[in-house]
Amino acid sequence: MPHRRVAVLGGGPGGLYAARLLRLADPTCEVVVHEQGRPEETFGFGVGLAAGTQRNLQAADPDTLRDILAAGYRHDMTMRVGEDVVRVRNDHLVGVARTELLAILQRHAEKAGARLEFGTRCAAQDLDADVVVAADGVSSATREAGDFGATVDVGRGLYLWCAADFALHDAMFSPASTEHGTFVTHAYPYAPTRSTFLIETDEATWHRAGFDATTEATAADATDEASLRYLERAFADRLDGHPLIGNRTRWLRFRTVHCERWSDGRTVLLGDAAHTAHYSIGSGTKLAMEDAIALVDALGEEQDTTSAFRRYEDVRRPSVERLQELARRSQLWWESFPERMHLPVEQLMVAYMTRAGNVPLDRFAETAPDVVHAALEHYGDGAAPPGGIVEWVLDRPLHHGGRRRPDRRATPADDGELVTIENVTTDPWDDDGDAAVARARAARERGAAGVRLSGPAERGALLTRLDLAERIRTETGALTVVDGPEALRDDLAAGLVSARTDLVALTAEEPA
Repeated sequence: MPHRRVAVLGGGPGGLYAARLLRLADPTCEVVVHEQGRPEETFGFGVGLAAGTQRNLQAADPDTLRDILAAGYRHDMTMRVGEDVVRVRNDHLVGVARTELLAILQRHAEKAGARLEFGTRCAAQDLDADVVVAADGVSSATREAGDFGATVDVGRGLYLWCAADFALHDAMFSPASTEHGTFVTHAYPYAPTRSTFLIETDEATWHRAGFDATTEATAADATDEASLRYLERAFADRLDGHPLIGNRTRWLRFRTVHCERWSDGRTVLLGDAAHTAHYSIGSGTKLAMEDAIALVDALGEEQDTTSAFRRYEDVRRPSVERLQELARRSQLWWESFPERMHLPVEQLMVAYMTRAGNVPLDRFAETAPDVVHAALEHYGDGAAPPGGIVEWVLDRPLHHGGRRRPDRRATPADDGELVTIENVTTDPWDDDGDAAVARARAARERGAAGVRLSGPAERGALLTRLDLAERIRTETGALTVVDGPEALRDDLAAGLVSARTDLVALTAEEPA
C-alpha cells in the first residue's frame, strides 16, 4: 500500500536503513528521519556483523552492504585465560566503526531520497505522517508514551563500553583477576587502529572496587575515568601498553526490553525500541536492520497499515524471541563466568559455543576440530575418534568420590544414593536456584552421593537443568545427574564436556 509520508524517529542503523529501503521500495513516498543528536556527536565504538546478517543485507540492499564490508575489519575469535589461548577461525566476522557505519547509512539514505533532520527532538503524536517508525533506542520515549505493553528486565551484572587505540589480532574473550574480583572483557577490532573493549563484572566486585562511588560521581554525559584507569591496569597484558578510551563511558546494567505489541495506531517500533538482546550475542544492529527489511516488505505487500504492522510482527517476532532466549541464556553464562575459570581453555570455548543450545557439539567439531578434540582430551583423558563424538563422550568413565563408573550414564542403582530435585526455576541463579543449591548441600551433608535433576522433556528446561547442575556441582561438590530425552543427547553430551554435569540419564520422552 502506498504511503505519502513516513517519519522515522531515530537516526541509528535501524532507522536509517528503514528510510533507505522505504525510498527504494516507493520513490514517491516522502521519508524524513528525525534524529535528536548531531552527526558529530555520535558516540560508541565498534559494531559487529556476522555471516547471517550479511546474507540478509545482501539480499535486501547489496550496494549498502558492499560499502559496509569495505569499511569493516575481519577477524577470528579467541578465548584467553592467563597465558592459555584458543582460537576459532571465522573470517565472516566483521567489525565496523559505529561512526563509519552511520556515515554509510546516512549517505545511502540520502542517495535514495530520504531527508535527514538532525538536532530535532520530536514526539510521534506531533508528526504529520501516515506512518511513524520509532527507532529511538532502548530508552525509547515513543515506547514509554504509547500502548505497547512494554516490560524491561534489568540484569544483575554491570558493564561498560570503551575502546583502545590499536587493532587486536582477533576478537577476544578474556578474564582479569584483581584483588577485588574478576572482570571479563569482550573485545574485538573494528578498524586498523581501534578495538572495542566491553568489560563486565558482578555487583559485589563492582562495589569492592569502589565503582559505585565513581559511577555516582560521573555526570551522565561524561566518562568514568577512574574506572578506565583501574581497568587499564587489570588488562595491561591484553592492552600491550595502550590506554582505554572512553566516550560517555560509565557502568550500566543491561536492560532487556519486551513488548506485547510492536505497534500502536500509526506508530510502529523497530530495533531496540521494540526488543533488546544481551550484547554477548552481538545482535543489536542485526535485529534493527533485519526489522527494517521486514517492515518495509510488509508495508509494500499489505493493503492497510494495520495489516502491514501485523504482518511485520508475525514475521519478525519468532526470530526475535528465539534470539532473546539465546541471549538470556548467554547473559546468565557470562554473569557466572568466574565460576568456571578453572576449566582448560579449550573446554571453556566448548562451553561458550554450546552455552545457549544453538551450536551442537558435532557441528562445532566440524568447524573447529582442533579446539573440540583438545577439549575432549581434557574431558576423557584420551583422544576421541574422528566421528561418533556424542557416543564417545557418553562412554567415558567417571572417577568421583573414590568410585570409578564405567561411563557417564546413570543407572537405576544410583537412585537410592541421589536426592531428586524437580524442575524448579528458569534462572539457576535466582532465589529458587539458591534454594536448590542449599538443598543439594544439605543432602550431601546427610550422606547423599549427589542430586538428580529432573523435569520436562522440552529443550529449554533441559538446558536450564544443565545450568543448575553446573552451579550445584561447582558450589557443593555433589555428584550431579541430569535427566534428558534420548532425542537431546547432543545437548547432554555438550553439557558433559563443558563440565556442567557429571552423569546423564537418558529417557524415552519426546521433547515438546
